[in-house]
Amino acid sequence: LLLLLLLLCRTSLCQYSSDQCSWKGSGLTHEGHTRDVEQVYLRCSQGSLEWLYPTGAIIVNLRPNTISPASARLSICIKLSKDSTGTNIYLDHNGRLRLLLREEDQGQGKVHCFSIQEGALFIEAVQQMDISRRITAFQYELVSDKQRLEAHSPTAPCQPCSDAEMLLAVCTNDFVARGSIRKVDQGAEYSSVTVEISCLHRQKTQVFASGGVRVRSWTGNIKVPLKCKVKSGEGEFLFTGPVRFGEAWMGCAPRYKDFLRLYHEAQLRGTNPCHVDTD
Repeated sequence: LLLLLLLLCRTSLCQYSSDQCSWKGSGLTHEGHTRDVEQVYLRCSQGSLEWLYPTGAIIVNLRPNTISPASARLSICIKLSKDSTGTNIYLDHNGRLRLLLREEDQGQGKVHCFSIQEGALFIEAVQQMDISRRITAFQYELVSDKQRLEAHSPTAPCQPCSDAEMLLAVCTNDFVARGSIRKVDQGAEYSSVTVEISCLHRQKTQVFASGGVRVRSWTGNIKVPLKCKVKSGEGEFLFTGPVRFGEAWMGCAPRYKDFLRLYHEAQLRGTNPCHVDTD
């Protein structure tokens, strides 16, 4: 059946949807056309897909909205909804399929990453007598190959940052915030660090909530891999890191006094990659 669906998609029975960031479709529109394969094109750095009552198959092409030589060095990360069910997910590279996720593995809510060179997602509905309550849903993000390798490295997230990495993180990371650690909660795979922010330099999305109009403070949670064994510490830190699927993850987090010393030394040498308001 899989080979038949792929063959049909390379002939006239493949339907196409327009470019967008997110897609929501229903297998009910395939009624009587369960062998149709729909091509979906998502051309954004992040978005989502939701396929209700899946039947037949869809091919999901995840690409950046602009093509450049750097595009070949991108990776795609998908995070399945914990309620996702009804399909098997494959990687389709020029008609050759490699299983990525079985239906029974999708409900764990884990993040799965692969190189953009490995192909498109071929999502095939699992044959069921009753397709009600079956929904395949996931979020996706395009990241650099370097970010993907760092995220899956057993030691990279836990290693102290070098001086150069620390200065660059302040300029390039999704969030940069000065604050203190309130508590650390340990989960099955990661620790959740509750922080109180006194100065918010930047946040890509609202991962830190304001304490109010008249209160210049923010609170939020930053995730850290469990293997890093993070502990509560006294004093102020400069928290930096990426935001993945709406969640803040810890990157470089020097003590604020150490960052100030490093920043002012680099300022005197004229080697700071960017300006940071330290007043």
